[in-house]
Amino acid sequence: MAALFNHENRTRTAAHARTTTRYEIARTAIEFGAAIAFIIGSVFFFYDSLVYAGTWLFVIGSILFAVRPAVRLALEIRLVTLPDDIEQAGVLARLENGLAGDDAT
Repeated sequence: MAALFNHENRTRTAAHARTTTRYEIARTAIEFGAAIAFIIGSVFFFYDSLVYAGTWLFVIGSILFAVRPAVRLALEIRLVTLPDDIEQAGVLARLENGLAGDDAT
């Protein structure tokens, strides 16, 4: 079994690479969301009527920054649970699609 936070896990197989790409896209979207929330929240603090909304944008940005490492940990756990060889990957795909054991068709 592969170790957590081992950079080689990211490219171990094509499935590992695809998974890494998906999670990295999600992390990047979260980072942009957090940055935008903080920027807009900062601007809102210049206007008394928008301070309340600005505060909520800061809370949302903070939550997004807290989610970011959770996504990273989820990626690492997913990478170590993916099969390393093609035969295992095929069996796993059939199981995930509910096709294992349906040889009668």
